[in-house]
Amino acid sequence: MTNRLSRKAEDYLEAIYGISQEKGYARIRDISSELSIRPPSVVEMVKKLDGMGYVVHKKQEGVYLTPMGEEVGRVIKDRHETIKAFLVLIGVPGPVADKDACVMEHKLDPKTVEQIKNLVKFVEEGPDRPVWLDHFDAFCRTGEHVCESEKPLPRRRAAETSVE
Repeated sequence: MTNRLSRKAEDYLEAIYGISQEKGYARIRDISSELSIRPPSVVEMVKKLDGMGYVVHKKQEGVYLTPMGEEVGRVIKDRHETIKAFLVLIGVPGPVADKDACVMEHKLDPKTVEQIKNLVKFVEEGPDRPVWLDHFDAFCRTGEHVCESEKPLPRRRAAETSVE
C-alpha cells in the first residue's frame, strides 16, 4: 500500500494523522513541532504529499488528509503503537521503544506486525500476568532461567507453525 512512499513521507502522514485526530486538521507549525523539522522543510514535503494526493494543503486553514492519506497515516500509527507496546512488554524503556518503533514500523511485513499485535493483545487481555514474562524479566536480570528444574514442554518447530 505504501510501497511508493518514502519512510520520511510515511512519518509525515503518521504525524498529520495523529495531529488531525486531536484537532481535526494540522498546521505546518504542528507538523514541524511533532517531527522536529524546520517549517520550510515541512512546507516542501506537504506540497509533495499534496501533489501525490495524500493531503490537501489550504494555506490559511491547514493540512487535511485525503482518504488515501488517512489510511496510510492510520496504518503507520497503528504499526508504531503495536511495535512500541511489544517492545515495552519485553522490558525496553518507553523512550527507547518509541524511537525503535519509529524505525521498525516501516520495514516489517504486515503479517509480522499482525502477529506482534496478537501477542501483545493476548498478554494484555489475559486475566493475569503470564508467569513466563516474570521468568523472562528474571532472565534479563540474571542471565539464568528461574525455571530450569521444571521439565519444559516440547517446542513446536518453526515449520510446524508457519502459515503460508
